[in-house]
Amino acid sequence: MINDATLGPAAPEYGWVPAPRYLLRRALILRELRAVPPCDVLEIGPGPGMLLHELDARGFHCHALEMSDAARETGRALAQETGRDIRFLASPAEDWPGRFGLVMAFEVLEHIEHDAAALREWRRWLKPNGTLLLSVPSHMKKWNPSDVWAGHFRRYERTQLLDLMDAAGFVVENLVCYGYPLANIIERMRAHRLANAVNANGESGVAAMRANSARSGTDRSYLMRWYPLLKNPLGKLAIRGAVWTQRPFLRSDLGNGYLLRARPA
Repeated sequence: MINDATLGPAAPEYGWVPAPRYLLRRALILRELRAVPPCDVLEIGPGPGMLLHELDARGFHCHALEMSDAARETGRALAQETGRDIRFLASPAEDWPGRFGLVMAFEVLEHIEHDAAALREWRRWLKPNGTLLLSVPSHMKKWNPSDVWAGHFRRYERTQLLDLMDAAGFVVENLVCYGYPLANIIERMRAHRLANAVNANGESGVAAMRANSARSGTDRSYLMRWYPLLKNPLGKLAIRGAVWTQRPFLRSDLGNGYLLRARPA
């Protein structure tokens, strides 16, 4: 595994490297975590769990709920190789209600058909004073072939997301719209690249969406080609610049994703 201050952990030998949008989000997540003391943490849908490697190094007790067999096995292998104490599970454990000081779900809720029910379940797993960190893609007007490829049910609007959190019993403490302008540009390029593949496939329905969701957590082949450029000094400088550039626009709705911090009401 490769560890880098700008790019975070990467495991190219396992086919996992960070996407620029992931790095824009990661910078904000790490900033939010400054106020969260080490505790039992659960990440839902973490793929191979790269962010949990960073939390384990900070003293968190890490658990991962990952439905993809391939991602779960990769996560276990990486944790074993690096000596990280990260427990990967395919289903919730009986002792989860009220256990976690921190629950995280990044780019997960849009993959779930019944999102309100999922949020209520995640709330049950939190301690009364616990923290939820959550991200979702923003704005249905930005719906494109990459959403279909990834198995999304929806994208979210700010008011819709706030109402959903309130109905699920959460108080939102911070909400930002991230990614502008770099993630917007990359998303348009990726949508153009995926358009033909999505149209040629033509599959629809919940079963197809779930299959796409499972694939999207592990298929980073398109990123592997760009990773050598991303990890060179100019690439890392560009990422650091993009992280700073998005900051003035976090309170706008110009980005292509929402990141929020909430607590149980």
